[in-house]
Amino acid sequence: MEATYAALCKHGYASLRMQDIADESSKSKATLHYHYESKQDLLYALLDHLTDSFADRIETLEGETPAAQLLSLVEQYLSPEADDSLEEFRTALLEVKAQGPYDDRFREKLTEFDRMLHGRIRSLLEAGQADGIFRGEIDPDETAEFIVTVLNGAQTRHVAVDHPPERTYAMLETYVCRQLLADDTDRSEGTFE
Repeated sequence: MEATYAALCKHGYASLRMQDIADESSKSKATLHYHYESKQDLLYALLDHLTDSFADRIETLEGETPAAQLLSLVEQYLSPEADDSLEEFRTALLEVKAQGPYDDRFREKLTEFDRMLHGRIRSLLEAGQADGIFRGEIDPDETAEFIVTVLNGAQTRHVAVDHPPERTYAMLETYVCRQLLADDTDRSEGTFE
């Protein structure tokens, strides 16, 4: 998976070949073909691996409150990295996402990732409502849908037109404070620790 990730970052989706993946690993192209019939199969496995890895990361979010954890999740999703390989990966992932309408397995795997992200955000919103941190009248499902849409749009916009993701993070932080926090919630730093 590391070799596939590295090759995808380096070559992008359209130009990626099994030989490129073999060149990044200690395995031969023939060995890769023994385990994976095609480049597509390796990329499906990579998406599964990345989904599992991201699921693990967002289950253990920093922060003492659901509000802090929600902003931690948003920050992880949008965080700009100095590492050029992450930027290359985001570009390659956008190429993979563009295959969704044409490849049922990609669409299924991308849908699984989307549902996982939506579910985690919804659970944070529900926990915040139960703790009295978030407004009782918000619909956690619809709000999670909105946040997932903003996150995906922010990543696409960042890759496509170099829009800074920090600006989207700042707007989402304002949205959480103004629209989601209950009126009697302390809006000081303590809510977000």
